[in-house]
Amino acid sequence: MVALRYATVYPLVTTRALARPFTYELADGAAKGAVVSVPLGRSRRRGVVVELVDEAPAGIEPVPIDSVLDELPPVLVDLALWVADYYGSTPGRALELIAPVKRKRRKEQAPPGERQALTDEAEPPELTSEQRAALARITSSLDAGGGHFLLYGETGSGKTEVYLQACAAALERGRTAIVLVPEIALTPQTLGRFQARFGNAVALLHSGLTDAERRDERERIARGEARLVVGARSAVFAPLRDVGVICVDEEHDQSYKQESDPRYDARTVAAKRAALEGAVAIYGSATPRPESWERLDRLQLGGRLGGSLPGVRVVDLRREAGYPLSAPLLKELGAIEEQGGKAILLLNRRGVAPALHCRACGTTLRCPLCDVALVLHREGQLRCHHCGHAETAPQACAACGSVDLARIGAGTQRLERELAKQVPKLVPIRLDADTAQKPEALAAALRQFAETDRAVLLGTQMVAKGHHFSGVALAAVIDADTALGVPDFRADERTFQLLTQLAGRSGRDAPGRVLIQTFQPDSRPVELAARHDVPRFLTGEVERRRELGYPPFRHLVRVLVSGPEPGPVTRALEEVRDGLRDADVLGPAPLFRLRGRHRAQLVAKTDEPRRVAGRAGQLLAAASPAMRKAGLTAVVDVDPQSL
Repeated sequence: MVALRYATVYPLVTTRALARPFTYELADGAAKGAVVSVPLGRSRRRGVVVELVDEAPAGIEPVPIDSVLDELPPVLVDLALWVADYYGSTPGRALELIAPVKRKRRKEQAPPGERQALTDEAEPPELTSEQRAALARITSSLDAGGGHFLLYGETGSGKTEVYLQACAAALERGRTAIVLVPEIALTPQTLGRFQARFGNAVALLHSGLTDAERRDERERIARGEARLVVGARSAVFAPLRDVGVICVDEEHDQSYKQESDPRYDARTVAAKRAALEGAVAIYGSATPRPESWERLDRLQLGGRLGGSLPGVRVVDLRREAGYPLSAPLLKELGAIEEQGGKAILLLNRRGVAPALHCRACGTTLRCPLCDVALVLHREGQLRCHHCGHAETAPQACAACGSVDLARIGAGTQRLERELAKQVPKLVPIRLDADTAQKPEALAAALRQFAETDRAVLLGTQMVAKGHHFSGVALAAVIDADTALGVPDFRADERTFQLLTQLAGRSGRDAPGRVLIQTFQPDSRPVELAARHDVPRFLTGEVERRRELGYPPFRHLVRVLVSGPEPGPVTRALEEVRDGLRDADVLGPAPLFRLRGRHRAQLVAKTDEPRRVAGRAGQLLAAASPAMRKAGLTAVVDVDPQSL
């Protein structure tokens, strides 16, 4: 056998000009998956070994690898290179996902005694017949080489216990497991249950960790001390070996899509990793995506354990004088104020009012850098929620001089003020991007709500995500129409999910009630959410998308171009469109201006997303000199989650 003498290495650099492999002389300990230090030009760079070869390319005199810095499971190399290919990124950027920079130590690793001890819960609870059937399918597939399942069940139907026992089955077989949650800070109960069941075996990976904490967790994983990883989307790249189970909790949540290069979707990456490892991927939700409903084998759980879903009342705001608090909602809040309990109110808009409008000339105050209305905040500031621009609210209209300025709509700050006025004995706890900028502030707000009687948790969509609080007698949607008007083919899906998920926060341990306030009570998402009719909504949504050629029946590839002037932006996209004649292309279509830059997009519907994305990337690369001269930037996004 010929001895392998050389290593193919991708340097971890972001520039596309160096997005190619380099060949180096092999160093001791360097195998596929090794993170190495290599000379590149006049500098030293980190790189990842992707292959060992016995010959160097013709005409090249390879130099030696400097040193081996780390070792990664080889399967992660294959996964990262697939991510780069599928999402139109560079190998260097994708490989950085599996080989983050190791920082110098800032604190010593906690001794084992200072970590949570491995615990045994009051044994795992007795499973329902549906849970047992789901677990049997999962373990059978685990022993047979893997599979992909949708775990569907109402909120409170026991999905987390299935995850726990599926992970235990993987560990019993000497394998490892990954559990993904949309946002760690918003799912403390899920994290707590895994730590309580598996103790020291659990590692935590997410962006909120310090560099030292992240390094320590990765080292525990590499040493085999932690065999189960819980984390947000980046945890799908955890350096575990021989993964047997990957659980994707709340699989409908769009937070699983990364919005910077590489623009990967952790749900899709989880499916690919499961296929590479021979693992079982479990996607769980009470409101699954149409893509999962159509494509995956379905494991269905029964109803809510220990009770039934709460009744839902739809309040027609066309017939109500009070906004944001209608008479029926005030009556429900008054009962909680008198008898005790908790309420959760969802209003998916921050600030006091979404817009400030001149009654005299019709002018709406807008951001000078983005084509959107400025939002009025309580301190008298007008803010843009896209670019951060802020200015003091004027006393008179700049266009006509009128002082008759009207506040249009309501935001969470106004709702907080109205609650203090109307139900003063209820403690308002606001949860939105203004109050929860830091994880500790978010945790404090959730803890206060859990510990306070006669409390109202009010906020944006954060309040609907994964919270399992006892004593919640009421869940209410202040304005169900905020998401329905969004120009996106997923608007109905997102509205239905949000309403149904919020309804699931009520009545988990006692009878609960749900109110949905809307100006469109007959809309399909509102009507079916009020009935908790997930199958009917998804069946109809799947058929609608089949007719329109949207996912799950075709993939989308989005090309977005921005620049200082609108003309060059549109012309650049027209050239891309002309080069994609074999795809079904929509656009170019203008988007609102953002941070002073004009934007437009085109969207291709295709059965071959990699090929179309690759072709779009080639066209943009060929036009890059002219685009740079015009100050244009471009993004190619495969399977975008918003349009």
